Amino acid sequence: MRFAVATLALILSLALPRVALADPETLADIRRDLGTLATDIAGLRAELSPGGGETGGVGATGSVLDRVEAIERELSRLIGKTEALELRIERIVADGTNRIGDLEFRLIELEGGDLSTVGTTLPLGGEAAGADAGAGTATTPPAEAEGALLAVGEQADFDRAREAFDAGDYAAAVQRFGAFVEAYPGGPLMAEATLLRGHAHAALDETSQAARAYLDVFNTAPDGRFAPEALFRLGQSLGALGQVQEGCLMFDEVEFRFPASDFVEQLGPARRELGCM
Repeated sequence: MRFAVATLALILSLALPRVALADPETLADIRRDLGTLATDIAGLRAELSPGGGETGGVGATGSVLDRVEAIERELSRLIGKTEALELRIERIVADGTNRIGDLEFRLIELEGGDLSTVGTTLPLGGEAAGADAGAGTATTPPAEAEGALLAVGEQADFDRAREAFDAGDYAAAVQRFGAFVEAYPGGPLMAEATLLRGHAHAALDETSQAARAYLDVFNTAPDGRFAPEALFRLGQSLGALGQVQEGCLMFDEVEFRFPASDFVEQLGPARRELGCM
């Protein structure tokens, strides 16, 4: 259930207009800066018009005042446009959040689950409504930070899990990589361990669990080294689960987000196999 909702949230967020999903904090900063600039211009206008009216040297001063007025009009237009875009983003986030909540409710209902367990759906972007712009700012996880130090025993535990995977003991690999991720959350090897756990699940024909792992890799480090493969494998897994349209969308995202990735060359055959339009 958690995988289905998380996948639908990812798909919905990818499908929304990219420009409309600009950072609301950035828009707030822009509006604040524009307001500050407007205040400065108002002060300049006051200096140019002592006492509130135009005095001697009307020709030159009037020309400056005309330009100031033109700037003020443009500032007002930009502020209005920024506010309209901010409202549009809020509507999109609210609509997307409501859709995810409805999907979660329907999925639990279809599976015969307990509807009382349905909690409050987090807004798209992960911030609660009305939260301060800076309070909910996500930090980049250290999973693939350059020069990140390994914990004691981390490399050895990873190597043991990798040995099981390379030996074809996929059940043991799933168990060991799962334990590894729990023991070293946020470690520099976590993304690779999760990806390999997904491959082990796939080798065991556990497609749903494989898809969960690939989704975790991408969500943890959407711009990381393993993100293109994770997104590509997620598309294949969704197709195998009968979610063809969603799988094709994942392929499109691979091409859009990672045009230089080696997996772009595999998109043609993968799309044909899945029947993407």
